[in-house]
Amino acid sequence: MKIERLTKGLSLKRSVENGTQEQRNAVIDIISSVRTKGDSALHEWTRKFDGAELYELQVSSLEIEEAVNSISNEMASVISEAAENIRSFHSKQLKNSWMTTDETGTLLGQKVTPLDSVGVYVPGGKAAYPSSVLMNVIPARTAGVKRIVMVTPPDSDGKLPAGVLSAAKIAGVDEIYKVGGAQAVAALAYGTETISPVDKIVGPGNIYVALAKREVFGDVDIDMIAGPSEIAILADETAIASEVAADLLSQAEHDERASSVLITTSAELADEVSKEVETQLSSLPKEQIARSSINDFGRIYVAETMEAAVEAVNEIAPEHLEVLTENPIELLGKIRHAGAIFLGRYSSEPVGDYFAGPNHVLPTNGTARFSSPLNVEDFQKKSSVIMYSKQSFEQNAAKIAAFARLEGLEAHARAIESRLGK
Repeated sequence: MKIERLTKGLSLKRSVENGTQEQRNAVIDIISSVRTKGDSALHEWTRKFDGAELYELQVSSLEIEEAVNSISNEMASVISEAAENIRSFHSKQLKNSWMTTDETGTLLGQKVTPLDSVGVYVPGGKAAYPSSVLMNVIPARTAGVKRIVMVTPPDSDGKLPAGVLSAAKIAGVDEIYKVGGAQAVAALAYGTETISPVDKIVGPGNIYVALAKREVFGDVDIDMIAGPSEIAILADETAIASEVAADLLSQAEHDERASSVLITTSAELADEVSKEVETQLSSLPKEQIARSSINDFGRIYVAETMEAAVEAVNEIAPEHLEVLTENPIELLGKIRHAGAIFLGRYSSEPVGDYFAGPNHVLPTNGTARFSSPLNVEDFQKKSSVIMYSKQSFEQNAAKIAAFARLEGLEAHARAIESRLGK
């Protein structure tokens, strides 16, 4: 793993996933076919891309029960406990409607309403993650969303992973459909004979899913276009090299374009971690993916001071940030930009991926400068409430009419003055 002296201008940004023109055209064609032909298009694309001949798109209650029963009691208990931790954390994010009144009787406020329906996309195949089901569904359910729909591609036998179905049952999904790719996004956005449309689509996917989400945005809402995973570790001489290396590789195994960066004030730790990464790589099942990620997007930076190291972290605004220093809590107030912050030796990034409770759907590619993790508020909308009293109206009518005329909107001014008998 390359070791460099820390300089200004660091970035974990990789090229934005715009796809090729051929991929964009393919997505547009798929969406158009689903809008035109509905279910028959979903069957056609599922045969072509997944090799599955489906008789029913919707997963039956029997299939769900069979999946739940096939999971060991121990694993079911782990998923349930993780779900409860996630539910408990997100319940604290709930926002309530509020109203205020003044002495004239004017009432102003904000009405908070959950979305009516949400679609959750869950990747299939080798990237089938039950944890993603929990992280996307539970905040929506906690927000009070009435209808939660899950889509995920089947295998060639028309089956879905038992872990994914079990997580969906535990999280409280209302409907599950065996459809993936851009065609699933189109079905969620515009509906078919079987799948009713939703108001928002969340969840990760491949480049075709990402492009489809971009294409339908505006007709429905989406969560984000997430890039490859990334981790930054801020460490001093007290960090343990083998643990730092293991945490760097925990992200590198995700994707060849994942980014793993160590920023440390200790040159000795930098050398040790570099050697440890090479040692641990050789025994990883996903060695080829992780090695490619480390070679292309992995770096170790040695900083002269902790202040310079922290500033570098704020520059890159990482998706995941681990702070492995003698007193990590002391640095928390100085960290301005990170999707999730893991403090101390026992807060390894996978703790957040699976079990602690905070959401693992996080802003990537530097967007933590202005974005937040997926949360309950993403599944709520807000309406302003205005009930003006007669006294307030009469006191302010002339001011409002004057403001309207300043903007050249005479009808606005007259709407106000009509209530004054003018």
